[in-house]
Amino acid sequence: MNLPLHALDTAQFERAQQLLGDEWLAQDAELAPLLPVVLARGVGQDWHKSGTFRHHLVGVARALTLWQQPREVRLLGLLHSVYGNAFVDLVKFDASSERGDLRALVGEQAEHLIYLFCTISRTEFTQKLQAHATAADGTMEVAQGAQRLTLTPREVAAFAIVTMADAMEQWSSWQDDVYSRFPYVNPARQQSVHWASSLWPGPMRPTSRIVSQINGWGRALQHPVLRQQLPLPPMFAQCTAELTAGHEATAMSLYWSVIQMDQPLVEPDCAIAVLEQAVRLNPWVGEPQMVLAQLYLAAGRPQEAERAAASAVHCYSCWGNAWDKRVQWDAWMAWARIVRQSAQQGTWPDRLDKLNNMALRQEVAGA
Repeated sequence: MNLPLHALDTAQFERAQQLLGDEWLAQDAELAPLLPVVLARGVGQDWHKSGTFRHHLVGVARALTLWQQPREVRLLGLLHSVYGNAFVDLVKFDASSERGDLRALVGEQAEHLIYLFCTISRTEFTQKLQAHATAADGTMEVAQGAQRLTLTPREVAAFAIVTMADAMEQWSSWQDDVYSRFPYVNPARQQSVHWASSLWPGPMRPTSRIVSQINGWGRALQHPVLRQQLPLPPMFAQCTAELTAGHEATAMSLYWSVIQMDQPLVEPDCAIAVLEQAVRLNPWVGEPQMVLAQLYLAAGRPQEAERAAASAVHCYSCWGNAWDKRVQWDAWMAWARIVRQSAQQGTWPDRLDKLNNMALRQEVAGA
């Protein structure tokens, strides 16, 4: 098979398992006290990309929790847009009059990060991060309104990690189009001309662009000063491996051709070959591996199915958010675990209607 599949990291999976379902946030001693506050500000009713603003904030906080970030960074993730910013016009706290209120809720350190994240030029920060334009001492100069501000290395690292989680939680093909070439967006594109691209939520393809950009932001954390500041996110081999933009785009197109059934439909060999190539080009997202595992099972190849499904579970355990947003992260995780268990136990049904009855009947080793 010669595929770059991942061994399942049991410790990483166990961290992810604790975050499955909605109840994890209510049980989180550091984040739970803030949930009633943000809900009272209407975040459960605000639209945001692939769901509501609440879904987005919780998804970002979940990823940061999975990445073992400290309290102030996780609070930044949960509240990263509450003062509004250039990317999101959703002001939940008035920065001119309510900073003290938020500071009393989250503490001075977390509120400082939240305020900076909302008021600096996120465009300039993201562009500089993408260009690895951090100073030798780990600082970065950015605009804050009409002023220039120098971010400390810890602030740069925190904002980079939150930016990675923020992008992965929300990005799909709709944002690929309306925010094309982010962070170098062309403001001249008119909706009346590009009306087809504007129709939300669009075809719900996975992004063709943002994962390689997240990869670049993560590799920026290999700066000798920045990598000492905070735990590195686990994807891309702790942000050391490179994913090129061309490989990402090609892998997504190959994956989507199978999902859209633009392959021969009687035998799975062509679809398997296409998905194997997608995994070779981008081994860092779980959905192509999970679909490949199911096809291996259908083709009577359980050992290969088990490896691919375990690798998919590993990828889901690293990200904490779905790449293919047609269904949510915990649903992808649940189905991949069923596929893996079936491959291990030889229980994949022959009858099509029996797929409707699938369930994780007992825990398998490591998953």
